[in-house]
Amino acid sequence: MDLRRHTHTDAQDIRSLLLDIHDEVYADNPDPFHSRERFSSFLDLWSSRENWQCVSGWEEGGPVGYAYGSVLKPGGWWKGHARPLGLRGPVFALSELMVVPEWRGTGRARQLHEALLAPVPARAVTLLVETGKPRVRALYETWGYEKVGETSSSDDSPTSSVMVRKL
Repeated sequence: MDLRRHTHTDAQDIRSLLLDIHDEVYADNPDPFHSRERFSSFLDLWSSRENWQCVSGWEEGGPVGYAYGSVLKPGGWWKGHARPLGLRGPVFALSELMVVPEWRGTGRARQLHEALLAPVPARAVTLLVETGKPRVRALYETWGYEKVGETSSSDDSPTSSVMVRKL
């Protein structure tokens, strides 16, 4: 898989690609929480951060997927959940990891994940997984993540497991 690294300065150039992959991943999910409009606002919020990083994967001339996130501000954490006790130093928040349906189950998600985290100057990485997706949570657990709690970032968002992996 060809991996391409993107930063905050590339965000507008790859925005439509990220939105299109999102649409393909959630094509069969009518939940308004996963709408293109809502996701585009989250994408704009995350990619506006100066330390935002993204890795996209390409195979056979087309996109496989992407992963992105950024280092949290000092003391920052997921809305609705306290930073775990004893977790010190910089923490990278993995906001999105998406793989188009035809490439699922091929190990590409882990490749994107590890490529994104390889140069990250953090002591830990954290992410959220919707509690209604136990298979996704189980996958992250095989990658070394541990559940440290649950949160719901807004009134209309699903409850998510807060997961952490030390780097």
